[in-house]
Amino acid sequence: MTRLIVTVLALAAAGCAPVAPYQRAHLARPEMALDASPGMVRALEKTFAAKEAASGGASVGGGGCGCN
Repeated sequence: MTRLIVTVLALAAAGCAPVAPYQRAHLARPEMALDASPGMVRALEKTFAAKEAASGGASVGGGGCGCN
């Protein structure tokens, strides 16, 4: 069991590596973003908020009518 824990910790520590300044531009490409199109996400959130008549409805369960 101890070997397993040590192995997992060693693998987790190996995943942390410093990034050189010239590599940061490559990692900051639009393809690496979590959201494919930030403008589209904003438009969908605005549409959803107008539809639900409440802001922040995307992150909280329930609708704008007060029901859960």
